[in-house]
Amino acid sequence: MVRSMRAAIVKVFSTKYSLTLSAPALDYIEHVLREVRSSDHDRAALMSSPQNEIAQDGWIDALEFWAREYLKGEDTTSIVSLPGLKRAYEILQLGTTGDSQSIDPSEVNVNAHFSVVDSFDMPAVHFDAVRGGFIVAKTKPDIAGTAASRSSYLRERWGIIKEVVQRNENFTPPAVGGHDRANYLKLTSTCNLLGRAGQLFLLFGMLSRDPEGRLTLEDGDGRVVLDMKDAVPGEGLFTEGCMVLIEGEYTIEDNVRVLAMGHPPSEKRDVARGLYGHVDFLGGGAISLKDEEKFLPTVLANTQVSFVVFSDVWLDHPRTLVALRRVLEGYADAAEYRPMVFVFCGDFCQRGWEGEGGLKAYTNGFNALTDLLLSLPLLHQSHFVFVPGPLDPWSSSTLPRPALPPVFSKRLLSRIPNARFVSNPCRLRYFGQEIVICREDLMGRILRNLVGVKSGEEVADMKRYLVQTVLDQAHLSPLPQSVRPTLWEFDHALRLYPMPTALVLADKYERYELTYEGCHVFNPGRFISAGTGGEFEWSMYYPATGRSERSALSLDD
Repeated sequence: MVRSMRAAIVKVFSTKYSLTLSAPALDYIEHVLREVRSSDHDRAALMSSPQNEIAQDGWIDALEFWAREYLKGEDTTSIVSLPGLKRAYEILQLGTTGDSQSIDPSEVNVNAHFSVVDSFDMPAVHFDAVRGGFIVAKTKPDIAGTAASRSSYLRERWGIIKEVVQRNENFTPPAVGGHDRANYLKLTSTCNLLGRAGQLFLLFGMLSRDPEGRLTLEDGDGRVVLDMKDAVPGEGLFTEGCMVLIEGEYTIEDNVRVLAMGHPPSEKRDVARGLYGHVDFLGGGAISLKDEEKFLPTVLANTQVSFVVFSDVWLDHPRTLVALRRVLEGYADAAEYRPMVFVFCGDFCQRGWEGEGGLKAYTNGFNALTDLLLSLPLLHQSHFVFVPGPLDPWSSSTLPRPALPPVFSKRLLSRIPNARFVSNPCRLRYFGQEIVICREDLMGRILRNLVGVKSGEEVADMKRYLVQTVLDQAHLSPLPQSVRPTLWEFDHALRLYPMPTALVLADKYERYELTYEGCHVFNPGRFISAGTGGEFEWSMYYPATGRSERSALSLDD
């Protein structure tokens, strides 16, 4: 039977469609054929639930159906890749191919299309400014980094945003010459300023400081000193390390008198995915924009799927576990609306791990949390994700930072299924959606290092400006190394390009939720209020709507 099965696979994939099968791909196809149940309709065989063995006379037609779907992928090669093969099988399961009968989307196993991505597991995808595209590094990144990576990651960040700017309609010259050709915005390099004093220019680069401490604009060709006395900042928050557009006059003192300053325009997710849908940014196989559209009916049909996000879960606080028990018991009792994912963000100790009794408090806190989860077996089908905070062990000033050490996570991982301790930041992948989780006190850090901000703005505008700044900069930490150090060779894990579907900026700042350029951004706020401790709050995210909502509990009631 095994020989006849392999002969059928080779006949279809290799002989008929000229595809080369690797050993993992061949093993995967055999595994699927053995599990998929028999069906009278050969086409439906691959889309049925994997239970029984498929009939031998259905192998050929079913394999041809699978091979044709694989060849429809945008990143297919003659050597069959395992991620592409799995993606084609998932599409067939969903019944979203153009020549197949559709199945009920609500019956699809959504857990098979969910994954958690650690920052240190993401492939090192570099931007090649010469080719104008992304390439995957052949070697794994190193935490220590090389001397070359110290400058290359900033050049890549600058190059990505410059490509976005030049694709913007305001910066693109018309294809046909005419009177409108002179109306588009044209960028000038810093190396082209010399000898042109008194003229106005539009520059793009990074705000930085020169050795004398003066504010400068630095691009790929050089730097120029900025005179900010007459500058009018646009919307957003501006700090050193930000990529900005500046309009100003070049003076005889060899500096630029800034008249206006603004963030670069952002690029919506569907535009970026249309350009780079073939690039595997997360490491689980590239999903094209066409495949995302096929997943959409299933995502919309499963309205009950939700992600719960807690932040600052202080396990050493006397009321935290009491409130958590009340919250989790409520979710366990609601069978139809039981959350699919619970995300716990640090800090997991109110005063940090350093100091007398700190490590013991951490150990006792996680042991108590493990016992709480063990007492609620109805929730064990859900996923539990733990993201460290700035004060959690072993705390580091760099981003991304690794998961909590095994000394705290070992007992919970061994007893609670579907639990994962991951890096900060991390990503959740649900069908074609990407949800970024970042536990960072970003608002306070940016406000302490402002270079410029639009005058007369209120607190509500600060939230909007923070979200706009992070997404326009396409980066989770648009700050210099002196303020927020990052691991040079892991800077790709902090990128927000392509723009994610949703972004969780878990911050000790007050909670909020808003949508910018199609990306939903929210801060769940502290789980326990900073005051009496009687109020607890968190957020719930619904992938079907792409929106979040506030949830709260008061023990005093």
